[in-house]
Amino acid sequence: MQMKIMTIVGARPQFIKAAAVSRELRKRHQEILVHTGQHYDYEMSGIFFDGLEISPPDVNLNVGSGSHGTQTGAMLQGIEHLLLAERPDWLLVYGDTNSTLAGALAASKLSVPIVHIEAGLRSFNRCMPEEINRVVADHLSNLLLCPSDTAVSNLAAEGISRNVRVVGDVMLDVLNWARARAGAKPPEILNRLGLKRNAYLLATVHRSENTDDLARLSHILNAFNSLDEPIVFPVHPRARKAISGADCRLKPHVHLIDPVGYLDMISLTGSARLVLTDSGGLQKEAYWLGVPCLTLRDETEWVETVEAGWNTLVGSDTERIVATVHSFAPINSHPALYGDGRAAARCVDLLE
Repeated sequence: MQMKIMTIVGARPQFIKAAAVSRELRKRHQEILVHTGQHYDYEMSGIFFDGLEISPPDVNLNVGSGSHGTQTGAMLQGIEHLLLAERPDWLLVYGDTNSTLAGALAASKLSVPIVHIEAGLRSFNRCMPEEINRVVADHLSNLLLCPSDTAVSNLAAEGISRNVRVVGDVMLDVLNWARARAGAKPPEILNRLGLKRNAYLLATVHRSENTDDLARLSHILNAFNSLDEPIVFPVHPRARKAISGADCRLKPHVHLIDPVGYLDMISLTGSARLVLTDSGGLQKEAYWLGVPCLTLRDETEWVETVEAGWNTLVGSDTERIVATVHSFAPINSHPALYGDGRAAARCVDLLE
């Protein structure tokens, strides 16, 4: 029996996840893809839909930026209106953004069953807006699809054990798709930016804990300035604004570039000597691509990458970041993490 699924996305990592699941869903069911407009400019939204070869959103709520309350409230109103009009069999949400929270709240109040993909992640830091979003979404969801056994344990500790399944990580599905698509061609973006493989660092900074705290941001930027290797730094719009307000002028070896599409980002990641990031998705992609990662946070949800010896937490301490860039070397073993790259098909099977 064909079902009607409403999928809510709003931020770059969710477009990646939807690329895998929507491809599978649309083989068998009707999907209404709703973009909240949380990431609303072309560089953070449109370029990603283009590069991932997924259908454009059926609806764009065009919410734009704003405080958490303003943004979430506008999404809640828009999603509720759509749910009443469409009456889907399921509402599907991903991850931990304000779009995730708004979708879960709207659906729960209208008794529309909720499936949460990437359920069970925890940083155990309630100061993170993302932590609040994911905890609330998990407690409202009817089907919880987890990337790992750790996520299942986190849910069990909160009393959630019904309809919890390990499916793996749908981002690995997309990464494998991108690798197959790229084939043996050398990455064009390296030539475009004048980079040599394994001869630069890749950096991203976007989380509010780093961009909204000018002291933390300045410490991170000072670390970048203190390094003696080229650093490629695709800059999130929030970070660009914050960098201009931080007490730090970046040196010429730190190359600020505009955000790039998914395929280019995978090329930049796979060819880097080392990644410095506060992004959850990039921690995993670096791991899957065999690139060491320094996480610019004090905790991570993706603890398995740290336990495997390929990721390490450095926070925002300038000296610690610089010392670890020079000293960090992963161990030789590289266990498979977060599934086998067939998570999306499992998600759709479980929905059925």
